[in-house]
Amino acid sequence: MTVVLIVLIALLAIAVALLALQLVRSRLARPAPPPAASDRRILFPFVAHGLSSRALDAALRLAAAERATLVPVFLAQVSLDLPLDAPLPHQCSLAVPLLEAIEQRATAAGIPVDSRIDQGRNPRHALRQAILHERFDTIVVAAASNGSSGFEAEDIAWLLDNAPGEIVALRPGADDRPIEVLPSVDGSGRTPARRRRNGKTSARELKRAGEMAVSR
Repeated sequence: MTVVLIVLIALLAIAVALLALQLVRSRLARPAPPPAASDRRILFPFVAHGLSSRALDAALRLAAAERATLVPVFLAQVSLDLPLDAPLPHQCSLAVPLLEAIEQRATAAGIPVDSRIDQGRNPRHALRQAILHERFDTIVVAAASNGSSGFEAEDIAWLLDNAPGEIVALRPGADDRPIEVLPSVDGSGRTPARRRRNGKTSARELKRAGEMAVSR
């Protein structure tokens, strides 16, 4: 039993090291997002299957007009049988390529990005965590409509009653399509979300990104 445990720990350490190496390589391989021209920040929360292309375009236009930083936040859902801060590798595997796609669009438009992942028991709870933990001036969200994924009317109403700052809710049109994610060479997302505070990525946050990719 001890030998098996040692082997599992060794494999976990190797996986985390490989993920960290992939992080460094991917970050060096592409241009860095431009610096923010102002201190304004636009929060753009979304769920796994609710990344509206039209809502993202609106958030990017607003960020460009206000010379603000776009803060895309993937809202991960944690089941009741797990601690709220439990590693969620499956949802992380969904979040990484979506956040990467957002950052690519923003960088191409000259908009700085500060990507995040917030966890909660349901989308509204995760959204509450994002509002509590992040600094922002405006929130842009996609409303669910005509079978499209997004925030329900009750969630939008809750935002209006509880969130500070400006709130922009967009109802997707019939021609709205989910964001298409282009896989990297190895078929995986290339860059984990950067959970930064004051513009820095701590060793603890990098370790957590590795844990999310190799744990449950």
